[in-house]
Amino acid sequence: MKGTLLFFALVGFSFGLWAQDYALAQLENSSRHQEWVEVKYGDRVVHCFLVYPEVAENVPVVIVIHENRGLNDWARSFADQVAGAGYIAIAPDLLSGAGPNGGKTADFANADDARTALYELKPEQVTADLRAVELYARSLSAGNGKTATIGFCWGGSQCFNFATNNENIKAAMVFYGTGPQNAEDYARIKAPVYGFYGGNDNRVNSTIDASTTNMKAGSKFYEPVIYPGAGHAYMRSGDDPALSAEDPNKAARNASWERLKTILAGL
Repeated sequence: MKGTLLFFALVGFSFGLWAQDYALAQLENSSRHQEWVEVKYGDRVVHCFLVYPEVAENVPVVIVIHENRGLNDWARSFADQVAGAGYIAIAPDLLSGAGPNGGKTADFANADDARTALYELKPEQVTADLRAVELYARSLSAGNGKTATIGFCWGGSQCFNFATNNENIKAAMVFYGTGPQNAEDYARIKAPVYGFYGGNDNRVNSTIDASTTNMKAGSKFYEPVIYPGAGHAYMRSGDDPALSAEDPNKAARNASWERLKTILAGL
């Protein structure tokens, strides 16, 4: 009997993590217009979560690139938060077509399965997906033709890499993601790159010096900021309403959010 109860407790815990109830509640309580759209190019379809702000003028479009867990509830809730700040937000599901039966992130049984599938994606496909989404974002009639990217974890690295492959974006905001490995890739960057890093995330932070050196060599703008005491993925963990304002992840999340709004206001 105890084994059965433990099994169901663990299953419930797993589903709770995958469902991210607080993020889902934030999405459901939002008054902003949210919809799913399909961005198509060639034979490929990229499912994207699109959120419009409640504003009276045309505004930039921010492309939100998810973590290595795929386009989960938190990633969508962050897109809604960006819209709440006054910008159109579009979050592509880069696991489109990779899920069970050709599905997307929501079709995986758990975050581990989504993570495994994500690391099997071809880099060329990820770049092509983001190019198609950026082109779609620039074409939105409610937008003003300006686009920017925000990425987290794996998505932060993709955000930095996409800056080397697309000259249209006006800013790249890299959250705890590593820079390109090849020095020559930095030379193609046109947009300013803003880095957001947790102080207790040396796996990522140990790469900042190399990115700084390569960006300076090409006279590129790179502004890394490290938030003391915060861990990896502090934006997601810091969004949890159960955390106190004094928690390092919550404090880093709040400080990053204010910095992020300042950057977006300058587009």
